[in-house]
Amino acid sequence: MARTATVARKTRETDIALTLNLDGAGRADIHTGIGFFDHMLDGLARHGLFDLTVQCKGDLDVDCHHTIEDVGIVLGTAIRQALGDKQGIARFGSCLLPMDETLALCAVDLGGRPYFVYDAAFAGQNCGGMDTQMAREFFYAVSYAAAMNLHLKVLYGENDHHKLEAMFKAFAKALDAASRPDPRIEGVLSTKGTL
Repeated sequence: MARTATVARKTRETDIALTLNLDGAGRADIHTGIGFFDHMLDGLARHGLFDLTVQCKGDLDVDCHHTIEDVGIVLGTAIRQALGDKQGIARFGSCLLPMDETLALCAVDLGGRPYFVYDAAFAGQNCGGMDTQMAREFFYAVSYAAAMNLHLKVLYGENDHHKLEAMFKAFAKALDAASRPDPRIEGVLSTKGTL
């Protein structure tokens, strides 16, 4: 059964169409109007082995906030829909990801309860046209729209580009591990019998 979702969301601030295939090959076609953010989403798709298309027209004349946050909402919604009833998935995933001098940690629980913990600091306010503080808003939006428990931490690093990229890639690897089917699991992996 295909684990895919297509989600559209239109507000006065953004117009977004997104398609996600959890069982893809890492193909991406992403156009948000923010080159650095496109680069981060491309890395997410490639390293998670998800197929991801994103078309977003946002009010970039204001700033990047609405575009990045709303793409997070739509991506989280697509993750939740593509997972379906979560039968047979590993549920938990984590990744400790190095990128040059930076080390990032991500842990995910797809148990249906949203919670978000974030610990990252940046030297600058902006990286390639993306406000560094928007990483937190993006991942917060993903976690709550997907109803996932998400912990993200940059353990150390110097370069803001490396910190951001390490977080996106660590999230991709952790989500891939958590969403992966495991033939040993019957039903859902929960003592309650439901997620």
